Amino acid sequence: MVSNVSRKRDSVFRAISDPTRREILGILRTGSHSVGEIAQNFRMSRPAISKHLRVLHTAGLVSTRRHGTQTRCQLNAAPLVGVRDWLREYESFWKDSLEGLKRHLEENK
Repeated sequence: MVSNVSRKRDSVFRAISDPTRREILGILRTGSHSVGEIAQNFRMSRPAISKHLRVLHTAGLVSTRRHGTQTRCQLNAAPLVGVRDWLREYESFWKDSLEGLKRHLEENK
């Protein structure tokens, strides 16, 4: 059975799976930006950028607010904690693999 936590984490993974959306998150790390300011960094239409922003917003990674005629976007990195926690489950595998590689290399010098 899929839990709400798992569904939320899956939506974050879907959101960050796209390189354009990862680049948008990188832009938002520097602070709040309007949709137009974000769109200036890409060779695609503003509606396409808005679609990417909606995916990020749905995943909880971007919050928006109206400021006059502009929509301002801001990074909300909190949902990335779920990704970090999921990756931590594999740290022991990586550590064991690297230690095995080290032993193999030392034994075959």
